[in-house]
Amino acid sequence: MQNVFHLSHIDLDGYGCQYLTTKNFDAITCYNANYGPEVKARLEEIFQTIDNTMSTSALILVTDLNLTPKEALWLEQEAKTRGVKLQLLDHHATGQKTSEQFLWYSLDTSKSATQITYEWLQTNYNFDPKGAYTSIVEAINAVDIWQDWHEAFEYGKVMLGMISGAREINRIIFPDEDRSFKLSLIQSASSNITQPQAPIWLDDNIHQLKKQFFTLGENNTKDNLVATYITKLLTNHASRFVIHYKGYKGLLGYSIGSASIIGNTFLVTNPDFDFYMDIGFRGNFSLRSNDSVDVSEIAATIGNGGGHPNASGGKIEGWQDSFVYENIRNFVQNHINDKTFNS
Repeated sequence: MQNVFHLSHIDLDGYGCQYLTTKNFDAITCYNANYGPEVKARLEEIFQTIDNTMSTSALILVTDLNLTPKEALWLEQEAKTRGVKLQLLDHHATGQKTSEQFLWYSLDTSKSATQITYEWLQTNYNFDPKGAYTSIVEAINAVDIWQDWHEAFEYGKVMLGMISGAREINRIIFPDEDRSFKLSLIQSASSNITQPQAPIWLDDNIHQLKKQFFTLGENNTKDNLVATYITKLLTNHASRFVIHYKGYKGLLGYSIGSASIIGNTFLVTNPDFDFYMDIGFRGNFSLRSNDSVDVSEIAATIGNGGGHPNASGGKIEGWQDSFVYENIRNFVQNHINDKTFNS
């Protein structure tokens, strides 16, 4: 069986490609990246996975992302040493030069990546012979290349906002769960595209569709459902997020948001933790405690901040952001160690 490793972009079109490939392939592992250095970092992650699993039949599929000739040459060489097949499907004109140099680099600027992926799957794998996914592909294609005359354009436009606004799960620390969330929304949109006045129906129901994903038991407000869901994820993987401050045990999140709700929910659920810290991509952070430690002192020490004993915040000067969580945690812990050593 061929193992497919699918790297795609982080917008509607990128996830649209993965919505289709996950319907076609049984053995598939998905990754997502924004443009720039994150693309190579995710490809390196894929190669590491291939090496660890000793996959003998693998295909790396890249969609809705363009590579420079230098990046493509590196990718081809790494794939060749492992006997891995390559296929890139894209529609960005910036990839024109690269597509002329590599046979596995397929470029078509007249269509969305989702449309290109759909046609590639049909040609090579006899995908969707009854056309069950034609309508959702048309909607994504229409909005991505801005065919505002197309009858599916308005539905695609609502979907575009639906995916860009799906920020309840941070994709850096929980990439699989974030992707599952977004693909579930696309699935719901696909299942309801024939509703009367479909764009209005979808716009009216996005909130409910999100709640359906996060509901693990009894119904509640979306904020509380999300807090419970994120707390469960953090609890299940708590050892990955541990940081320390002067003997106190804390949990470090990255751009999780809703620090008061999620932070307090986590601390109540996990009384062995003394504080909760959530840091954003600019180095701004929020701290929460449940009477275990004065977080205003922590905020003042590590980020010239302050606030209340159980709720404070600040900003780390010289912050170095990363799309690899372990780099973020190491940076924060080293910063805490330096500040506490010199205080």
